Amino acid sequence: MDFGTLSGRAVVVRVEDGRELGSAVADYPHGVLDRSLPSGRRLPPDWALQVPDDYRHVLRTAVPEAIRSAGIDPRDVVGIGTAFTASTVLPTLADGTPLVETHELADEPHAFVKLWKHHAAQRQADLLNRAARERDEPWLARYGGLISSEWQLPKVLQVLQEAPGVHEAAEDWVEAADWIVQQLTGVRVRNAGTAGYKGLHQEGADPSSDFLTAVDPRLMGSTGHRVDVPVLALGQPAGGLTPEAASWTGLPEGTPVAVGTIDAHVAAPAAQATRPGQLLVIMGTSSCHLVSNETLVEVPGMCGVVAGGIVPGLWGYEAGQSAVGDALAWFVSEGVPARYEREAQARGIQVHDLLTELAGEQEIGQHGLVALDWLNGNRSVLVDHHLSGVLVGLTLATRAEDVYRALIEATAFGTRRIVEAFMEAGIAIDELVVGGGLLKNPLVMQIYSNVTGLPLSTVRSGQAAAVGAAIHGAVAAGAHVDLDAAAAAMGGRGETVYRPVPADVARYDELYQHYRELHDHFGEARRDLMHDLRAMRG
Repeated sequence: MDFGTLSGRAVVVRVEDGRELGSAVADYPHGVLDRSLPSGRRLPPDWALQVPDDYRHVLRTAVPEAIRSAGIDPRDVVGIGTAFTASTVLPTLADGTPLVETHELADEPHAFVKLWKHHAAQRQADLLNRAARERDEPWLARYGGLISSEWQLPKVLQVLQEAPGVHEAAEDWVEAADWIVQQLTGVRVRNAGTAGYKGLHQEGADPSSDFLTAVDPRLMGSTGHRVDVPVLALGQPAGGLTPEAASWTGLPEGTPVAVGTIDAHVAAPAAQATRPGQLLVIMGTSSCHLVSNETLVEVPGMCGVVAGGIVPGLWGYEAGQSAVGDALAWFVSEGVPARYEREAQARGIQVHDLLTELAGEQEIGQHGLVALDWLNGNRSVLVDHHLSGVLVGLTLATRAEDVYRALIEATAFGTRRIVEAFMEAGIAIDELVVGGGLLKNPLVMQIYSNVTGLPLSTVRSGQAAAVGAAIHGAVAAGAHVDLDAAAAAMGGRGETVYRPVPADVARYDELYQHYRELHDHFGEARRDLMHDLRAMRG
């Protein structure tokens, strides 16, 4: 099962060869709450919440439908794996009951799930960063020198400072990746991936009480979760399916369930992108960039490096971009004239397809635009969610397809900046491997190859996170001896390989220099300007 930003999907995967036998998708009934709660209560800017029962809805609907579509006997399912967005976190009672499902807190915003793209905790992230630098905390270098507002502890601190009653009522703070496993098994565990990348868990320990006290004395003794919860390695079994979860899913009671995983990370074995030098880019609403390496080095602005965080035996590095598909979706929703919608409807295609077609007819640089891809802040390498988007070069002749292409190129430039950061730190990158929803767009893939100057291959499955979760489930069930063996049998690449075109690479080198000027100016030299504008909006 793969729990995304707007929906969850279930995929039945054969352990012998990774063949996908059936699948189903369930949209979250409440979607993303970024304007108001279900009651109509308004939310401030930069909030992004979800309703936890929407995740159970996936268990009750998508899983049985996937089994039916596969035409298999549910008793033939040997194991279950899950993948989840991160850091997506919620306060609960000790038994896993979400606080928002208690009568007293049913309409309290801070009692809901805080989705990964909830960026309203930037002030708290700033406090954590300041304290970590002043105390010279050794683990800070593992996160490129900066804690992101997307992560667990800033969100916990936000609740403590803005809704202390909710913080007091919370007996546990749970990553959704672990909460869904708790719902399936009744067992509370933490997985090494979210604990390491999003929970600041390094060398077997969480941040110290002294550090937390330095940030806010009321955090003393609180790391945002119960301290008695074990951290399990990826691929390990968390427990078996409970009778209640069996009734939801239609699967046999006791079916082994693997510990949870981060949705992007779990795609690495599905993509067979686990060797050093391969940068896996999972491109969806946002993008996550992952690479494994034999050695530990410091990479400024990264989202984290964790031993065994992606595959056992290697250091797993993560970087990311906060808006990729979201940026294109925003433009189509808010910035495209009605005539494009009419033409797309008349041709029986989506507006995205029409804009891609028109943008693909252009020469590189023909639109005269350069954009910064910070419409949802910058995750890497600046780690600042108070930054915002920029579009330079507009004229009265600018058309919708020009802006659409410029936004695609901006996300590719952002990926190139991440590649440069890795390589400057001594981590070689010689190949891009792309998974996620945008791999279906050949124009996007070719632009990324040309901008980075790297060959690009795509994951065989369009549902890489779900297949990766199934690989973990197969290992937890004992169907394969380890993740390497399971990935070799069940993962795979697509046949199409995109290669950089030398002439196009040279043209993009010129455009990229303009991007870097804007990147460094607005992201570093004049970051205060961006912050002032964001404060005015808030």
